[in-house]
Amino acid sequence: MNDPYKAKGTTVMKHASIRFSILFLFLAATPVSAQSSIQYRATIQTVKYVYASAEAVARVRSGGIVETNTLDCFGNVLQKPGDTLSMVQGDNPLTGPFYVEGAEPGDTLAVKILDLQVDSNQGVGAFGPGFGALNATNYTAMLGPALPEKIWYYPIDHVSNTAMFRALDSKFSVSIPLHPFFGCIGVAPAGGEARSSIVPAEFGGNMDSPEASVGNTVYFPVNVAGALLYVGDGHAAMGDGEIAGTAIEVPLRARFQVSVIKGQTIRWPRFENDQSIMTVGAYRPVDDALRIAFTELVRWIHHDYGLSEMDAYELLTKVGHVRLSEMVDPNYVVVASVEKRYLPVRQVPTRVESGK
Repeated sequence: MNDPYKAKGTTVMKHASIRFSILFLFLAATPVSAQSSIQYRATIQTVKYVYASAEAVARVRSGGIVETNTLDCFGNVLQKPGDTLSMVQGDNPLTGPFYVEGAEPGDTLAVKILDLQVDSNQGVGAFGPGFGALNATNYTAMLGPALPEKIWYYPIDHVSNTAMFRALDSKFSVSIPLHPFFGCIGVAPAGGEARSSIVPAEFGGNMDSPEASVGNTVYFPVNVAGALLYVGDGHAAMGDGEIAGTAIEVPLRARFQVSVIKGQTIRWPRFENDQSIMTVGAYRPVDDALRIAFTELVRWIHHDYGLSEMDAYELLTKVGHVRLSEMVDPNYVVVASVEKRYLPVRQVPTRVESGK
């Protein structure tokens, strides 16, 4: 959910029952020793709404596995026709933070996403006054009436791995393949900042990037001791730009591995899989976001693959890809990528610190 403008309601509803197939370990708020594998359950009472230096809900060793859940961007409160956005306690509730042992400012945190499962039988999509790419906002003023609040429910078929769009104003419906991913994934910002869960920036955050999915590794700059990783805002599917302000919003069950890369400093989040390397730019206007993403990709190629910056720049002009993740948040997000088959053999190995 990407709504920095709407007034938040005061009604707090009980978190809907979450079916979870694994045994959860309920962790106290007091510090606990780091483990190589942890299981944690988030509820509406334990979620956060900012990326910040907060007390960790759990500690995990570098190389360890985290199994947890997330709520949808509405806190799981929108369940049926007649429910309204005024019922939502806050946007994009976050699970975490998770403290990763050994992570220090100047390091890089690698998060390998191992499994994501939609944890409900329906998803939700919505828009209302004050947000969306085609609506007036505080940043983009327009004359004319605001778009009215609308909410759609998407039945999910776990057997066919699809969601069903059903039009509100006609009998049209169409099936949409599922592609679960974290809309929000990020670490505590630098400088003691606390940033809203709707903001994407250098620390990651509400990037709304489908690249935050199974099979990909996400890299973050470490700004504080332990990195303090947050996840949330589960999406079952989303179109480029997320133009109306929401994806198919769902709670998730998640499993991911966290590792510390010592002696490597990056400026912005990155993604990687067996086929491609990808870099993130988040800013306004969107052309500056694009410049950030491609500048970071040039630097990555130069540092790890040995091409000069000018050669990397020229190569990307011919074989690079760019995708607009979203243009509805306070910052817009662009992901630039290149397939590894176009690159030289990697010269700089990734030095991952294993837990002890």
